Amino acid sequence: MNFRIGFGIDVHRFSQDRKLILGGIEIPSDKGLMGHSDADVTIHAICDALLGAAGLRDIGFHFPDTDPAFKDADSKKLLASVADLMHQKGWLIGNIDCTIALQSPKISSHIPEMQKVLAAILAIEPENLSIKATTTEGLGYEGRLEGVTAYAVVLIYRDSSSTK
Repeated sequence: MNFRIGFGIDVHRFSQDRKLILGGIEIPSDKGLMGHSDADVTIHAICDALLGAAGLRDIGFHFPDTDPAFKDADSKKLLASVADLMHQKGWLIGNIDCTIALQSPKISSHIPEMQKVLAAILAIEPENLSIKATTTEGLGYEGRLEGVTAYAVVLIYRDSSSTK
């Protein structure tokens, strides 16, 4: 077996005129995140972790914010593309661990739905996708309610006899 670990991080600033999309679902909030796509920091961090683990560059390389085709893109579609690319290269996902840092709104009750949605896209069991939320205790830009950060670590693997 061939194992690799990847790490991803994404940050987006809050915006009054956007929906808050995290982990592939809309979270009730009076503000969303600014970005070229739907600005789903959770999915973006997971994409970067998967791509990095597989040695396939980063999300900006595959889905550049200079390309109008990705304007307001649904990040679930980006994740599906990354999953397809991973499978084409012979990689399988062992597990994903993701942390979302934001002061508000509280998202703990939405995590099971996020896991269900993302696990289905990635063709993994929800228990192999951990999503956690944390505050920064009022510190930093998250604590000042300026933005959200997501971090993701992934383990991917493939059978060493694979020719991909």
